Formats: sequence, C-alpha cells, structure tokens
Amino acid sequence: MKKNWIQWSCRIIAALLLVQTLFFKFTAHPESVLLFTTLGIEPWGRILTGILELITSILLLWPPFTRYGALMGAGTMAGAIFSHLTILGIVFNGDILLFVYACLVFGCCFVLLWLEREKLYSLLSKFKKS
Repeated sequence: MKKNWIQWSCRIIAALLLVQTLFFKFTAHPESVLLFTTLGIEPWGRILTGILELITSILLLWPPFTRYGALMGAGTMAGAIFSHLTILGIVFNGDILLFVYACLVFGCCFVLLWLEREKLYSLLSKFKKS
C-alpha cells in the first residue's frame, strides 16, 4: 500500500511539473526562447524537448509504461540539470524554479526507477539474451 502511494505521488508530481512547462515551450514564450537560444538549440531543441516531455508525462501516468516514462524523464532532466550546471547557471534569468523543477522531476523519476527495478532487470536480461 505504501509503495503504491509513493509511486502515484511521484508519477503525479513529475507529470504535472513536465506538463506545466509545455505551454511555455509550445507557445514560444520569450523566457523559453531565451533559454534554448542560450543553449544554441532554438527552436528545434525547444520543440523536441516539449514533445519528449509530453510523451514522458503520458507514460508516467500509464502504469504499464511507468518505467519507460521514468527512464525518459530521468534522462531528459539529467540533460536539463547538466545544462543548468554548465551553461545556464542554477539561477537562469533571475529564476531558480526551472532548476528546482528539473531536480524534482529527476528525483521522482529516480524513485520510480528504483521501485520498478525488478521489471527493469527483467527487461535488460531480455536484451542480453539476444
């Protein structure tokens, strides 16, 4: 029961944070455009990231596919965290929230991956056999 509560909390928190930022990416909000321009990947990086985050959100909330969403979310947020630490800065354009959101989503996805580790091990073993 406790594991189920933790899983759903992590799924919902991560998905809500990812979906919240989609509006800014898909409407070319000036702050989003500035961020991806600073990274040198505007507009294709902004749009691709938005699509990945949308797919990730759906997979996180769909229980049979949660592990795939958690993998995508952890990977995408690792890239975001790395970008903040190396290029953008933790505080970007006077705002620390983007970095905090990336860390929260990464943390939630990591917890989900840990809770789904048995399924991930069996998936990896299938690839080893082929």
